[in-house]
Amino acid sequence: MKIYAISGLGADQRVFNHLTLDFELIAIDWITPHHNESIKEYSRRLSAVIDTNEEFCLIGVSFGGLIATEINQILHPKKVILISSAQTKRELRPIYKWVGKSRILKLVPASLFNPPRFPARYIIGANNAKLFYEILDDTDLNFVKWALQEFTTWQNLKQSANVIKINGTKDKLIPPRGTTKMKLIEGGEHFMIVDRANEISEIINFELKNS
Repeated sequence: MKIYAISGLGADQRVFNHLTLDFELIAIDWITPHHNESIKEYSRRLSAVIDTNEEFCLIGVSFGGLIATEINQILHPKKVILISSAQTKRELRPIYKWVGKSRILKLVPASLFNPPRFPARYIIGANNAKLFYEILDDTDLNFVKWALQEFTTWQNLKQSANVIKINGTKDKLIPPRGTTKMKLIEGGEHFMIVDRANEISEIINFELKNS
């Protein structure tokens, strides 16, 4: 069984390099969003690389979890694992919804979505500073602007039984909440896909072998 993995906002497949999984993992590269493209339309285009002729699972990290949730409703994989993410808009902080309703992000130039490094590292909770800074340096700011707009205006309320979340108890961006089946990483922060890779790998391997 193959696992198709979608990284977080501004991140790339390097965040999956620390996982030790008993299944083949295929990291899906981000594609450029079309002008005013919705997250549903984008997810449909991104899902074109997935081979549905054989059984597969999805992993989505942070914003990639929202994309995985949307793809789940299109292709119906065997299992979806969301890491540091949410399955419905009710699981996100209320302030994100306020930002989305204000439409203020549309007025901000893409160049301003490049955050100061040290505060960003604190908010994300990244112990592996070198990798985190490298990812930020390689980030497409136009993509970040589009993704943040879609993140803050996301409307999904549908829950699926094949979804499980892995959340960190100290995640400042997407704290654990909601009724989706969830495994907690004690002390885990938003970058735990890297910093707590061994624990996350154990959970993924167990869930997929027993699904």
